[in-house]
Amino acid sequence: MENYIVSARKYRPQTFESVVGQQALTQTLQNAIRTNHLAHAYLFCGPRGVGKTTCARIFAKTINCSNPQNGFDACNECESCKAFNEQRSFNIHELDAASNNSVDDIRNLIDQVRIPPQIGKYSVYIIDEVHMLSAGAFNALLKTLEEPPSYAIFILATTEKHKVLPTILSRCQVYDFNRITIPDTIAYLQKVAANEGITVSEEALNVVAQKADGGMRDALSIFDQLVAFCGKEITYERTIEVLNVLSADYYFQLVDSALQHNVARTLLIFNDILNHGFDAGHFVTGFAQHLRDVLVSKDPQTLPLLETGESMRARYGQQAQRCHPMWIFMALDILNTCDINYRTARNKRLTVELALVKLCQLGLNQTIPSTPNPQTTPAPQKAAPASQPTPAPAPAPAPAPQPQAAAPSIPKMPKISIGLGPKKPEPAPVQPEAASAEQPKQEEQNRPFTVDQLRDAWVGLADSHKEETRLKQLIENYMPLMVNDLTAEIQMPNPWQMTEMKKALPTLLRQLRAALHNDHLEIQLVQAEFNQEQLAFTAEEKYKLMVEQNPALAQLKEKLDLQID
Repeated sequence: MENYIVSARKYRPQTFESVVGQQALTQTLQNAIRTNHLAHAYLFCGPRGVGKTTCARIFAKTINCSNPQNGFDACNECESCKAFNEQRSFNIHELDAASNNSVDDIRNLIDQVRIPPQIGKYSVYIIDEVHMLSAGAFNALLKTLEEPPSYAIFILATTEKHKVLPTILSRCQVYDFNRITIPDTIAYLQKVAANEGITVSEEALNVVAQKADGGMRDALSIFDQLVAFCGKEITYERTIEVLNVLSADYYFQLVDSALQHNVARTLLIFNDILNHGFDAGHFVTGFAQHLRDVLVSKDPQTLPLLETGESMRARYGQQAQRCHPMWIFMALDILNTCDINYRTARNKRLTVELALVKLCQLGLNQTIPSTPNPQTTPAPQKAAPASQPTPAPAPAPAPAPQPQAAAPSIPKMPKISIGLGPKKPEPAPVQPEAASAEQPKQEEQNRPFTVDQLRDAWVGLADSHKEETRLKQLIENYMPLMVNDLTAEIQMPNPWQMTEMKKALPTLLRQLRAALHNDHLEIQLVQAEFNQEQLAFTAEEKYKLMVEQNPALAQLKEKLDLQID
């Protein structure tokens, strides 16, 4: 029985052309080999699993080849290439700086550098995870790294470039490796699957590529895991089962349900997600990422930002046609607010469900232009009073202007709703009844509120202005006090705070009115009287203050002939 070799080792690139996703860097190295413009030190930096050590080995093998092909490819026939392929080359030395990071380890390396190569032209020293070296080890390496022997070449590799000393960076040619894109990862995995005789769907490979997060080594390791579970046929369903990934079908169904304002179906889908063991916080993040992908699918210019396979790209494009851009903006804002509040919420499930309900309410009061969708359930309109029969639809002679107070009842989103005013669709057929419906609409908007409701709404404004530190402190320190049913006043202790509060008052008042559903609320700022207490600093001042409080103290001082220090 042959020993099993994992795909990450079996399909490790052996030439520059086989390196995936680093064409610019490999081309630069090939040109340097062809023109014999070799530096004495290189620094390869980038994420894990993108080919840093692989390129270092290929580079070391090629520059020692006796008969390079095309000037930059190893021949695999000379003694140096055979020794490298059989892992017995004495010209290429690899050092793991994670476990050999002391000054003594670097001293041993410097002693080894003095020995010239026996076969080939160069001795190549590959130091992996070089950022793990201690400060003393870096300093010990400086002089040799700057002026090594003519036959010595150093290749340093790291995933954390910012931890390498600037004195080391200045002595190296720096090559920044990129994350491998999802299409490149899918294409390479398809070649591996074809070579192994494995049938795999493109949707499954897309999940693997996203899970790998730009690392080919991680992608090949996940691929081996799927082969061990699925055998010769890998499907999308079994892939998400093994990797514990939430199926994208849930996100597509949730968007469709929200567009149809179907709250019950949306909550049932979310419940099914929780029953399958997925975390609600990860679900919110994934749903926001899905809406972001839908958004970039609407415009051909932003379509390259969608990192997915062709089949999933088509599904995103179809759903993007059914979503208005403003709906996506508002939905992303709701999910982003939910993600922020989720960490501190006590009832985390209710926090997510409330966000989903808000998504289903978007567009119900016609602030968002509706897109044609035969499956969409018509949004419920406000009915006429029960005492009057519903008249037949008739064209309105002139559309009545909608009051500014009729913004969508979505918390923390007044600006987005107002911006949609000019793009509002034509008035509904019940426009002639606008006069009769105006009074109940205003009564609903300008409903009374209690002192406790005002206090709770004011405290809630602090969460809306977390990033504005000064304003948040003003909101938390000064509470409005009711003067009458519709007027409240805030007493400010000094002019500076009065000025700051005046600047923010229009915004705060608009948010309070929206939260309390009352457009007649007014807030007055009052300069509070400030009584500065008499403070004593010197000995004389302290004595005078004590005498004012106790006159007998002056008589005691005279009788005892005391002095004030």
